[in-house]
Amino acid sequence: MPEGLESAEVVRDASGRQYHVGVAPGEVAPNVLLVGDPARARRVAALFQAVELERANREYVTITGTWEGLRVSVVATGIGCDNTEIAVIELCQCVERPTFIRAGSSGSLQPHIGLGELVVSAAAVRLEDTSRHFVPDGYPAVAHHEVVLALLEAAAGLGVRHHLGLTATASGFYGAQGRTVGGFRPRRADLPEELGGLGVANLEMESSTLFTLASLRGVRAGTVCAVYAHRPSNVFIDAASKHRSEGDCIRTALAAFSVLARMDRSRGDGARWLPSMGLGPSS
Repeated sequence: MPEGLESAEVVRDASGRQYHVGVAPGEVAPNVLLVGDPARARRVAALFQAVELERANREYVTITGTWEGLRVSVVATGIGCDNTEIAVIELCQCVERPTFIRAGSSGSLQPHIGLGELVVSAAAVRLEDTSRHFVPDGYPAVAHHEVVLALLEAAAGLGVRHHLGLTATASGFYGAQGRTVGGFRPRRADLPEELGGLGVANLEMESSTLFTLASLRGVRAGTVCAVYAHRPSNVFIDAASKHRSEGDCIRTALAAFSVLARMDRSRGDGARWLPSMGLGPSS
């Protein structure tokens, strides 16, 4: 075992610096924005009024700063549920009660959910294996209701076209999502149609693990995804629209942290926020 690490199970050094994400307690804000692409993390950080920390280790990039008076960390996890599991567990060792919002990309499974539009996840269908190492198959992967409401409020306030629905989380991009490419035919080529017929809104690769782990830990988590692929018509987004929708997704996620802060102030000592409490002032 490398010198200075606590154990083979709790893989961190004496200062609490985590083995994979490379950050320690005090370096991560309570508001954590998860993205897949490291370049997207840097695009988020460009919106911060101040940056206090930037750290990169392996594929993980963490940037902590200030956005509209809130301390926020954006963390690039790379692709997939296995990377998300590592990030969520290690980040929870660095901050006691984080709120996680994933700002990602996805494929629409419904004809009426168009390219470039956003989907706020109410819950996720667990098609991946990572969460099964923590909970049985029947365990639901549910976004926290306060984060769902905050994302909907933020998207509406920004005037961004958005939808609320169920998200399916796959363990891969090609076969796991029913894509046939270059002679690699998946076992379930009809998966997008089946999920669409069940009313599932979109398909991506991280949210069900995020929601499951957040529920186990007792912290808030939610997801907003831009639609880059329209599976019913087999069309992928163009570069200009992709850039615009990514920006809409990032701005919605950041604005949701502000809404959550207003909820928390209105809640006071209460256990949960209720609509009758209102949102209170913006600052």
